[in-house]
Amino acid sequence: MTIIDPKPEGVGFSQEDWDEVSDSPPMTDAELAELRPLKEGAPEIYKLMTKRGRGRPPVESPKVNLTLRVDPAVLDAYKATGAGWQTRMHEALARGAAELAR
Repeated sequence: MTIIDPKPEGVGFSQEDWDEVSDSPPMTDAELAELRPLKEGAPEIYKLMTKRGRGRPPVESPKVNLTLRVDPAVLDAYKATGAGWQTRMHEALARGAAELAR
């Protein structure tokens, strides 16, 4: 298994970089003490902000994870069609299921 460094050297910004470009003076203790959550300080603005739950919204008919063993030639044929091969395989299976239902 290859371990990838999440932050390779030379990528991103160091604290020194941020300190160099920061033109905002540090907040005083009095200023920090005056800070309030947006919900308390500006409730009218807070209400305008959209509320969204975490994660993907629930689906009426979610798909099911499946482990399926297929011949390598079948898999290679679908993968050779390029991006979206899983969707095309799903569509072919759906057509087959519709024929079985007749």
